[in-house]
Amino acid sequence: MYVKLSVPERLKDLRTERKLKLEELAELTGLSKSALGSYETDDYKDISPFSIVTLAEYYGVSTDYLLGVSEMKNHPDTDLAGLHLSDEMLKLLASGKINNRLLCEIATHPDFQRLIVDTEICVDRIAAMRVHDMNVVLAEARKTVMEKHNPGENDLYMRTLELAQIDEDEYFSRVVHEDLDKIIADIREAHKKDTTTADAVNPSDTARQELEAAMSYEGSPEERQARLFCKQLGINYDKLTKEEFASLINILKKSSLLKAQPNKRGKNKPRRK
Repeated sequence: MYVKLSVPERLKDLRTERKLKLEELAELTGLSKSALGSYETDDYKDISPFSIVTLAEYYGVSTDYLLGVSEMKNHPDTDLAGLHLSDEMLKLLASGKINNRLLCEIATHPDFQRLIVDTEICVDRIAAMRVHDMNVVLAEARKTVMEKHNPGENDLYMRTLELAQIDEDEYFSRVVHEDLDKIIADIREAHKKDTTTADAVNPSDTARQELEAAMSYEGSPEERQARLFCKQLGINYDKLTKEEFASLINILKKSSLLKAQPNKRGKNKPRRK
């Protein structure tokens, strides 16, 4: 899910896109390094109008973009009529119901034009007649050979002529699907370093780490088992009261899945502070 970038995030992204250090940006803009650094921190207080205008001019973006008022970096005076967007499309973009940033990434991908061309061919059936004609020729050739020589349905050449006929809808749908798959795969790869993208977590790794942490705890077997049980349920073991701890141990002892512990009366008693 896309989250709107804060002012510090926008400033830092613009600087890192140009691979600039704060010292270099200070020299190029005339603003102090300390001020530029403070603008990129989450606890920044305010940015002077002079700094906003200076940074906007240097980065070639609008001041509205830097201030978080607009998601458009530049082209603030673009004529909407010239974009040939329908009223329904403008309403959708302004509704907040879709991720406009992701839509822009898809539309600006190098292969997006191919996707649109292939989609147009499929939707408007531009190649339909040629595919139909080719299928007719192959079907007639197969029929003629079958009538004259009757080689059988499983003859290599007869089967080849049969498989060479194309299902138009299936073929062009697959072409469009492959175009879109390539675009989505590239964008997904690019999003791995995005601060608004969830980190990939391997559940098996997490479970193994939790198990190892619980079993390596220096305490009684009951305590180790109790820690693991609480961890799996999202309970803070260290905040259990003595009464809660005792109840938990008694419940765990009733489990048929847990191995019975040797009788060590007086040894390794559960420790509770």
